[in-house]
Amino acid sequence: MTRALLTATALTLTLGLPAAAQDDDAAFGERVRAYLLENPQVIMEAVGILQAQEAEMAALADQDMVAAQSEALLNDGYSWVGGNPDGDITVVEFMDYRCGYCKRAFPEIESLLQADGNIRFIVKEFPILGEQSVLASQFAMAAQIVAGEDAYKAVHETLMSFNGEITEDSLLALADSLDLDGAAIMAGTADPEVERRIAANRALGESLAISGTPTFVVQDQMVRGYVPAADLQRLVDDLRG
Repeated sequence: MTRALLTATALTLTLGLPAAAQDDDAAFGERVRAYLLENPQVIMEAVGILQAQEAEMAALADQDMVAAQSEALLNDGYSWVGGNPDGDITVVEFMDYRCGYCKRAFPEIESLLQADGNIRFIVKEFPILGEQSVLASQFAMAAQIVAGEDAYKAVHETLMSFNGEITEDSLLALADSLDLDGAAIMAGTADPEVERRIAANRALGESLAISGTPTFVVQDQMVRGYVPAADLQRLVDDLRG
């Protein structure tokens, strides 16, 4: 970034100085130094330009990655789909049940889906924060396989609000509170299909350069990190045009 910044600054100064000042390198260097000392705001202007260019390049790279993985993102055949399944905008969230920012984002997403009835919402289990994260995702996915979509939704929502240690005992108690067969679901965590789905989500996340949660994909836009519902709504509205 330093080299690019110096280049951007030199170009800015070159455009602002007479051609004669560029004839002698030493003299030009002194003029650059003097100009910067007298006008330090030029550096910040150059930084701003550079950052904007880098952000635009990163956004374009994200769009290319999303386009290449669109089928896996939108139609993998197993990820839970909420909101309006026929909505005109799709929001995909990569999440981890042990992620504090995912828990913070959870009510924001719920608020967004309630306020905007035309959003298709897809959950991607992406356990990256240790063994408890993996166990929680295994349990949620097993609930979906063993007991169906409504069971997954109930387990998912409860886990997103759960702040204790995630153990077999706590998950069995959670299932009991939801009137689900916890023993059957726990046994289902050993189903090879559960591991296949988690592995597929991890591979998808790697292909999208996702290293943290939550990460959202909104149509062709990648949003990394926690985002308030109002900001997501503005993005959705912008995408609708």
